[in-house]
Amino acid sequence: IMFNQKEMSLLQDLKKSEQLCIEKYTQYADKACSTELKNLFNEIKSKEQQHLQTIEQIINGAVPAMNASQGNSSQPCTATVNYNNDQQGYQNDSYLCSDALATEKHVSSDYNTSIFEFKDPAVRNALNHIQKEEQEHGELIYNYMASNGMYN
Repeated sequence: IMFNQKEMSLLQDLKKSEQLCIEKYTQYADKACSTELKNLFNEIKSKEQQHLQTIEQIINGAVPAMNASQGNSSQPCTATVNYNNDQQGYQNDSYLCSDALATEKHVSSDYNTSIFEFKDPAVRNALNHIQKEEQEHGELIYNYMASNGMYN
């Protein structure tokens, strides 16, 4: 596949976004106070690593086939965590979740814009698939926040 300058620029931006997500989720898994949140961040990080690989494949001209089985196999994270009056831990985890959710909103928006700019239907399909997973990440984070009183 030959990409025009705008398409290649968008792919490079998406690649940087995925790299940033991986870095954030790595750091956030280390900083999270609750084990459930550490696990959630690590789970999302592994999906972001898959996204990065897909974007790199597209940049190199190979568009992987996206199938339904690659969708979200994640269980909703609705476990209520007992912070045992650990207000500092609660505030820490709430901050990490808020930032991660804002990041997912931003990245999903970048994918939305990019999808409209590509002429190749297979690339559009792959980007659409990733965007759907980014939205699912946001839902997982939201569910964690909602079940722990962090989302007002």
